[in-house]
Amino acid sequence: MSSDEMSELLAYCTSRLDWLVETTTALASLESPTPDKAAVDRCGRAVAARMRALGAAVDVLPSDTTGDHLRAVFGSGAGQMLLLGHIDTVWPVGQIERMPIRRDGDRLYGPGVFDMKAGVAIGMLAAAAVTRGQVEPGRRVVMLLTADEERGSAASRQLVEAEARRSDAVCVLEPALPGGALKTRRKGAGEFELVVRGVAAHAGLEPEKGASAISELAAQIGAMDALADPARGVTVNVGMVEGGSRPNVVAEHARAVMDVRVQSAADADRVEAAVRTLRPRDRRTSLVLGGGFSRPPLERTAGVARLYGMAREVAHALGRDLEEGAAGGGSDGNFTAALGVPTLDGLGAVGDGAHALHEHVEVDQLPWRAALVAGLLRRIDAHW
Repeated sequence: MSSDEMSELLAYCTSRLDWLVETTTALASLESPTPDKAAVDRCGRAVAARMRALGAAVDVLPSDTTGDHLRAVFGSGAGQMLLLGHIDTVWPVGQIERMPIRRDGDRLYGPGVFDMKAGVAIGMLAAAAVTRGQVEPGRRVVMLLTADEERGSAASRQLVEAEARRSDAVCVLEPALPGGALKTRRKGAGEFELVVRGVAAHAGLEPEKGASAISELAAQIGAMDALADPARGVTVNVGMVEGGSRPNVVAEHARAVMDVRVQSAADADRVEAAVRTLRPRDRRTSLVLGGGFSRPPLERTAGVARLYGMAREVAHALGRDLEEGAAGGGSDGNFTAALGVPTLDGLGAVGDGAHALHEHVEVDQLPWRAALVAGLLRRIDAHW
């Protein structure tokens, strides 16, 4: 891509700064917590209208259990590139009264602006910029926006994976790392539940007739904690524990829920195998294990590295440097990368405070991020 083409893309996106701010503000005003289907669909209708105004053909993909998902096609061509994002947020309806949308200098604050209403705006403008005036059919740009990403994507995972399989590359519009760095690694995430069944007895009269589920669970927690290997990026957090009925009763029941994060599929397999081989220390108790890994890791494969290299070249043409890094949390990009489809994450807004009261985006970064995504799409189309 020539420097003139990059300059033209940047000029176009810069000229639409007011549109980016207004769109981000409008979408954030339409609060869209994952479990509130009516609210998510209300926001989705506004997104769909804006994509159609930019020339996209938009399909609403109904969901009975979540908000409806959106699939928009920009341009034409036999192949496709996928822009991936979500319209749901973690904030409940009414949060906007506690943290109103406001602009303070070059920062735009509000619930969902960073994660990821600004990313949706960036993706829409980038797709329109790269396909407007398209003369020769190349790869079309498909923008898939899901409605349940913040709750694990149970209803949309098949849609995401099906769309990824049709795509040559996936660009994820999740927020950038601090300073604008892209995400070339994401940890995989798993959640396991361990239930222990013991034998109840009177703690004072005949404790020897009981088998404490709590004592057994304590031993098992030690075994689970031993699976952690921070040097390899494997973390284990037993975040919930409950059990027993009364202080003077040997506990008949106990339960723990743990969160596991891993950097590689090999470690996910190793940890899951170890968890599933746990056995009771006290044979009078029994264990029931549930859960597993819900998101595979996004590993820095050759395809991911190639996409990052292309993005860095585009950034240099825009007069910027572009770093890379890893994230502990997952995104829908974990699913697409696990399929072997080259995936680059963190292409959305620059800011801070995802899921926090100080959530905000850097307004002056919005146009160049849109130009970055547009330039990357154009480069993929020409050189992939």
